[in-house]
Amino acid sequence: MPLSISITGRLQHQHETISELIQGFSETQLKERIIPEKWSAFENITHLAAYQPTFIYRLKLMIDGQKPKFERYVADNDPLFHEYLKKSLEELLKDISAKRIIITDSLARLNDEELKLVGHHPKFGYTPIYKWADFYLLHEAHHLFTIMQLIGALQLRQQ
Repeated sequence: MPLSISITGRLQHQHETISELIQGFSETQLKERIIPEKWSAFENITHLAAYQPTFIYRLKLMIDGQKPKFERYVADNDPLFHEYLKKSLEELLKDISAKRIIITDSLARLNDEELKLVGHHPKFGYTPIYKWADFYLLHEAHHLFTIMQLIGALQLRQQ
């Protein structure tokens, strides 16, 4: 089963939504926590950037045929997330784009049998790579929606 047109299209372009959503807002504004106990738009972007190396690593393990078992990813427990919080917005966006090329190319090179290789997700059990790709994109979409909501709240404050 090759990657669907939906997955392929989202892999190529979904991340570009970040720049569209945050257009016209400063990094300082994006770092503002609208809900004090929840991440800011900037922290959501940082999470998306910091998760990509984890996804690339997990993808490699699955491609190697190891049938790895993965723990739930928790950004607050990831040293890379905390390191990425120190980056500028511009650096994060460039990093997201660069790593996205790696992810997209890695997945595009896989044949039908390789796309069926699995990794164990703590909530979904053994999951083939093509479904991990969809999971990755849906997770990203969730954070894009969150960023959109936070931007909306910022806009209301400006009015």
